[in-house]
Amino acid sequence: MEIRELIQRSTKIRDAYHALEMKQEGKPWTSEQDALAFLSDAGLVGRLVMDNQGSWPDSDQYYKLDAKIAECMWWLSSLAEENQIDLEKSLDNFLGDREKHLKS
Repeated sequence: MEIRELIQRSTKIRDAYHALEMKQEGKPWTSEQDALAFLSDAGLVGRLVMDNQGSWPDSDQYYKLDAKIAECMWWLSSLAEENQIDLEKSLDNFLGDREKHLKS
């Protein structure tokens, strides 16, 4: 999947969740609430990686590592859009910076 497709599909899904939030709470979640939801999922990624490596006791296997990583990517795409950040450009800049740094 191309990054543009990730962004487009993520935006559609986030818009649908905003509509659901309007029905449930009378307003959509804020970017801050979205960031907190992302952080909760990112924490679960850490726990699932530990489980995957055999260092987390009594795993319930309710969440799957691949799905949580994908969900975190969805959240990051949504947060970038909400905060007027060009995800593709930002990712390219970051990776370019890291590549330059590691060459020296």
